[in-house]
Amino acid sequence: MRYRKLSSTGDYVFGGQQANFYKDTPEAVGQAVVTRLRLLRGEWFLDKTEGMPWSTEVLGKYTNGTYDAAIRQRILGTQGMQQITAYSSSVDTERRALTVTVTINTIYGTTTVEATL
Repeated sequence: MRYRKLSSTGDYVFGGQQANFYKDTPEAVGQAVVTRLRLLRGEWFLDKTEGMPWSTEVLGKYTNGTYDAAIRQRILGTQGMQQITAYSSSVDTERRALTVTVTINTIYGTTTVEATL
């Protein structure tokens, strides 16, 4: 698996040739997980069914019991994933942010991913 690295602001990294890519590493799968979580359902023009169901299963007043399952399902569907070994999420209502921390076993090893969505 080859995955282009992202900067701290979420943009592609250029100028470092092969150093701009993760290749067959747990970090490549970790970045793919974050990218898949940030993709809104219907946002990708080639497949409108692809993406995270933020508006229907995650965001809203009565989704406390369902959003973790939707996030876990999306993570497990990522290429290179084997299993989730640890998972936690926290909601900051003042900042209106959801932070997900997950430790995953991939086909390349173990990594921990933290994303504020």
